[in-house]
Amino acid sequence: MRVGLVTPGFSASETDWCIPALLDFVRTLARDHDVYVLALRYPSPAARYQVHGATVETLGGGARRGLSRLGLLAHAVVRLRRETRRRGLEVLHALWAHEPGAVVTRVGRDLGVPSVVSILGGELVALPGAAYGGQLSWSNRYLTRTALEHADAVTVGSSRLQSQARRYTDTAKISLAPLGVDTQRFSPDATEGGPRLAGSPSLLCVASWVPVKDQATLLEALALTASRGALPDAHLHLVGSGPCEGDLRALTDRLGLDSCVTFHGEVPHERLPDYYRAADVCVLSSLFESQAMVVLEAAACGRVTIGTRVGLLGELGELAELAELAEMDEAPAAVPSGEPRALAALLTTTLRQPPWPQVRGRARLVSDYGLQPATDRFVSLYRRLLAHPRPGS
Repeated sequence: MRVGLVTPGFSASETDWCIPALLDFVRTLARDHDVYVLALRYPSPAARYQVHGATVETLGGGARRGLSRLGLLAHAVVRLRRETRRRGLEVLHALWAHEPGAVVTRVGRDLGVPSVVSILGGELVALPGAAYGGQLSWSNRYLTRTALEHADAVTVGSSRLQSQARRYTDTAKISLAPLGVDTQRFSPDATEGGPRLAGSPSLLCVASWVPVKDQATLLEALALTASRGALPDAHLHLVGSGPCEGDLRALTDRLGLDSCVTFHGEVPHERLPDYYRAADVCVLSSLFESQAMVVLEAAACGRVTIGTRVGLLGELGELAELAELAEMDEAPAAVPSGEPRALAALLTTTLRQPPWPQVRGRARLVSDYGLQPATDRFVSLYRRLLAHPRPGS
């Protein structure tokens, strides 16, 4: 099958983990299919090269806005139309619904080629306090609505996002198709030389240090547990980087948490499994997640994630097991976002004494969320669209 993918950014090489889940997806898809990737903004400058057998073309759009943005999208339409004709692309797939979705559905309509639009981020939300979400911009609202209206199929990575998507497009077009985790890279098998994480329990939060990830609420929750004398030996490990680092460090100092919080900074993607395995429990405090790959990565390494009710958190089978292990049959495994007291109560109830909860059902995780099964779901969707073309195509 000949598949065209459009994305805001893609890896500059096989060792560039620009968007790890997309690199893994393309690597797996390109094993058996002819794959062309059009990257609108990253990397720069414009180039054409090969990654894992896929042909990648980048337009080098960078941070173009306004009229310059319109020029970028027009250029993308021209390039994708030309490549679709030249390569005989059979399916076009937008990874993100705003710019990629608008480009893919326009070319799909023009040439009668089936189009898939995957909602992979905050295209459907508006969080002004965190300066996050596609619905904050009229242009992104227009692009997203147009893409979802004209797509032949729409995919989402979690049931929560599926409910949101139903407000924007026909329910029949929407499929639950999360991106998959590489369960060979992310596994419970320990490697030599991994980090040692302090604390009992040691808590790990892997997320960019940006407002929507809301590590501030996590720090406030940890301070509340300390003020109540709960979890006296807990230690929080923050992995990531971003513009909020200074504010988070200042908050840590103000809350008196310097002795029980460690900022590890950015960790190379290939080293993340060692951090998951070294932790007792993972914590997610985001205001929004479309899927939350970190939940899958942690689970593949045998670690349960608790935290806010976003993305896949609470939808995985191992969290039902968490309630049994922690003797909290009536308590939730996830709490509303932005509520330090609720998160503190969850931490205290779940982690008040060892043994810490562990993932037991890894076989189901591999079969439902592994990289190959996830890629096969997309291929099956492509084949269904080709077998049942839309009227007039």
